[in-house]
Amino acid sequence: MTDARPLDADEATFIAAARSGDTARFALLTERHRRELQVHCYRMLAHYEDAQDMTQETFLRAWNKRESFKGDAALRTWLYRIATNVCLDFLEKRTPVPSGLSDSGSGMRYLQPYPDRMLPEDPQESAVARETIELAFIVAVQHLPPRQRAVFILRDVLGWPASKAADALDSTVASVTSALQRARVTMRGQLPAHRLDWRGPATHELSDDERDVVKAYIDAHERNDLDGLMSLLRDELRFAMLPELGPVLMTAEDAVGGWVSGGLFQPGHDDWRGIATTVNRMPAAALYLRTPADREYRLFAIAVLRVVDGKIADLTGFDATGKPWLALPPTL
Repeated sequence: MTDARPLDADEATFIAAARSGDTARFALLTERHRRELQVHCYRMLAHYEDAQDMTQETFLRAWNKRESFKGDAALRTWLYRIATNVCLDFLEKRTPVPSGLSDSGSGMRYLQPYPDRMLPEDPQESAVARETIELAFIVAVQHLPPRQRAVFILRDVLGWPASKAADALDSTVASVTSALQRARVTMRGQLPAHRLDWRGPATHELSDDERDVVKAYIDAHERNDLDGLMSLLRDELRFAMLPELGPVLMTAEDAVGGWVSGGLFQPGHDDWRGIATTVNRMPAAALYLRTPADREYRLFAIAVLRVVDGKIADLTGFDATGKPWLALPPTL
């Protein structure tokens, strides 16, 4: 695996640190790649906490394999190769999806939101992350078998040539090319129409429409205004409440009716507060609930929204309790 490039200062310093066993210098050189590697692991696994663990495993494996780095490839390329194979090894051991779950449910089972504050700081890497971190894209990727998933991410997300991807996966160019063709067909079948061009920008800075809808969504909760809440939803809504349900298409009336029949907006579950935020480069509302026995509003759920023409077209809900990495206050 070569990048056909001269050895730069980072690679030379890394080789010296590896040969001398200088753990501090080794950590300093690899740590700068943590965020981009974590986003890479998240694309592979769709689970923020697993992505954190596999990024750390990547660094441990890199240390154990440090003598194999000869500078023929960039340090970044070498780390991505390790991270990809760490994730593939993890996916082989991941608990299988129960046979009773539908394909759509199995594709979402492990999904967790990704906090925007953990995107790469480097402008170029951050741009790539923004384009391929939207929930619809991440879910579609999970429908690919693990090795197809790795090929697709290396080739179409990171832009690696076929030969470089084949080296990373100990495969052949022909196998990588075939896997990529199959992966693209699956992706086109799984992505909603607005995201079929996955190599173009998926997200942007929040628009005024998006900010207004998030504010109105929170206000409707705080006022227990079910009619107002229903008016914010498109009549054909793509809805998921993870990990129990989704995604499914339903009407706005059915969505709100389902929340009410499940106990929300009923006595004891009708005292709400909210905070506008973003995850996965998408507008979101963090919802806090105060029960009669409590003096504080406690973080309850986070609703990630896709807004089209001033209405919510997609709503993905996550249990937000016990997830400090979201960096949301636990109580209000």
